[in-house]
Amino acid sequence: MFTGLIESLGTVSSLETRGDAARLLLKTPLARELSLGESLAVNGCCLTVTSKEEGVVSFDLLGETLARTNLGALTAGSRVNLERALRADGRFGGHFVQGHIDTKAEVISAEYQGSDLNLQIELPPAGSRYFIEKGSIAVNGVSLTVSSLTSDHFGLWIIPHTLQETNLGDLKNGDLVNLEYDMLAKYAERQIGNRFSGMGDRD
Repeated sequence: MFTGLIESLGTVSSLETRGDAARLLLKTPLARELSLGESLAVNGCCLTVTSKEEGVVSFDLLGETLARTNLGALTAGSRVNLERALRADGRFGGHFVQGHIDTKAEVISAEYQGSDLNLQIELPPAGSRYFIEKGSIAVNGVSLTVSSLTSDHFGLWIIPHTLQETNLGDLKNGDLVNLEYDMLAKYAERQIGNRFSGMGDRD
């Protein structure tokens, strides 16, 4: 479980393609604190540390991960958002984030207004029901609030602190971002669906 509050930025050393899979190597100041087998959210995607040495950690990426996320588009020098799993005694400051990416979406526009960045991102048709204005969404692993919503895109405001601590300030038109919908919205939908599907069994 994660919170969507980014701890650190990592830099891609390499992305080695291996058939339908890949191996990702990252330089990160968190390397010395991470253990083999530990979970780390990379651009919001929960990955397992498979090796580490001299400030570099590696992860194995399955074909499903490459297809569903933006990790396959990373190149040497790309910056990624990193968050370790929430400790049981840790403070919870964002929203419930599982590290299970639902889809990727395209940045329609990235425009500064003063020191703040306004992002407009395409609204995935299959997931549009999980979006509400002022609701939560994880974008590249960052817990954010939907500021505007139309039939085909949603808007976000990114403040200077978030721009400094994450890779959202690197985004430009046409870039793909990882989206994880609000877990509570998905569970609510499932429970309501189950309730209505069972009504036909009643006398």
